[in-house]
Amino acid sequence: MYIAMNRFRIALGREQDFINIWKNRDTHLESVPGFKEFHLLQGQTNEECTLFASHSVWTSEDMFVDWTKSEAFRKAHANAGSAKDIYLGPPQFEGFNVVIYS
Repeated sequence: MYIAMNRFRIALGREQDFINIWKNRDTHLESVPGFKEFHLLQGQTNEECTLFASHSVWTSEDMFVDWTKSEAFRKAHANAGSAKDIYLGPPQFEGFNVVIYS
């Protein structure tokens, strides 16, 4: 199993706008081979931003990589730059192979 995460630093006061972007976008994931589940996580707020992370679970790293090269990926990210004032910098990707699962 493989977990793909992106960390986002979101401008103060724009948290609900960010959540709404994710609620209303068509991820095109439901038909992607290897996709298992998705979560949007909200973390702590400090004087600069609120931390969020997208968290997706995949059957394998190879299946995740295949998705990133697919038409479904391009469609899901087609409007990613439309609300740049929400983001305090680009997302930070982190990928993990699951070594223990219970």
